[in-house]
Amino acid sequence: MNISRTPTLAQALSAEHRDRLMHIAREVNIPAGTRLFKEGGHADRFWVVRSGTVALDVYVPGRKAPVIERLGFGELVGWSWLFPPYVWQLGAEAASPVRAYEFDALTVRLMCEDDPELGRMVALWVGKVLAHRLQSARIRLLDLYAPHGSGSTL
Repeated sequence: MNISRTPTLAQALSAEHRDRLMHIAREVNIPAGTRLFKEGGHADRFWVVRSGTVALDVYVPGRKAPVIERLGFGELVGWSWLFPPYVWQLGAEAASPVRAYEFDALTVRLMCEDDPELGRMVALWVGKVLAHRLQSARIRLLDLYAPHGSGSTL
């Protein structure tokens, strides 16, 4: 099943809002194999990939965490920072060297409170990403763990 990619920051926000967010971004280089976050940890930041690949995974008791999606250029890494209690719902690891923009979650949430239109646009962007990730996780876990032929197409 082909799942469309999530909207990028450039697609989701107006130039004005994008510029405001980019003003607080920090450029980071993340070596391959670096764990960005672990499921259940405190979600205090997020990233937008400039280059490289980040693998999202999900904890499955008694098994190696399966990769549910790979993220690349322009994609949002992390959405749990926007929703209380700010706990990562997935895990993420740099699958290759990654260059990214890193954002402090508290700063962005405060900006969104101060500018309701920015807050609305960020919430819509993150909501679309969240819906996409949920569907990706569902499909990937069915691929991995459902008996062959037991899945249904919706």
